[in-house]
Formats: sequence, C-alpha cells, structure tokens
Amino acid sequence: MAFADQLKQLPRISHLASIFLLDEQAQVVAEIENKPCQAGSVAVYNYLGQIYGAITQDAANKGLELYAEHAEDARLNPGKHPNIDRLLAIATGTLGTLRIKHVFATHAE
Repeated sequence: MAFADQLKQLPRISHLASIFLLDEQAQVVAEIENKPCQAGSVAVYNYLGQIYGAITQDAANKGLELYAEHAEDARLNPGKHPNIDRLLAIATGTLGTLRIKHVFATHAE
C-alpha cells in the first residue's frame, strides 16, 4: 500500500503542533512539526508511539512499512528523509529507543 493510503488509516493529528523525540536521558534529539512536508511523519510517529509506547526496533520496522515507497527512497538516498533515516537507525540498532512527547496545538478563537 502506498504511503498516502497508509496515512488515511492512521489516527488524526490535527490536535498536535509537533512531536519531540527524547533519548534515554530525556534529552530532545529531534522535533517533527505538524506542517506541510512533515505532517505525515507526525502521523506515523504518533501512531507508533500509541501502539508501541516508544520508538523501539519493532516500532521502527513497522514505521518503515508505513512509509512504503519513501522508505526505499530513504535507503537509496541517505539524508533525503531524516525522519525515515532515524527509523532505519533504530531498526538496525545504530540508534536506541526514543520516547515521544506530544506538543498540543492551541487554537485561537
């Protein structure tokens, strides 16, 4: 299934402004903002956090499946897709488990 089709199956993320990824020392190692070109990654990481509790090796492998055709492009072009590169590193054990911290959107009236 293509990435666009995968996204339609994931929980909505309109309530999120971004997601912080935390290492084992609770230090922020990355932020993924809910904006064009990153919203798909917010959806994937949010889903993985809900299902696995953190971005573990199993979660990373599932994430790579969800990214579908983009995961192969990331493998062929390191650095082009940093959010997928991160999952590849976790899946291979190069990077440890990451926890997710949600930043909720505030809606001005």
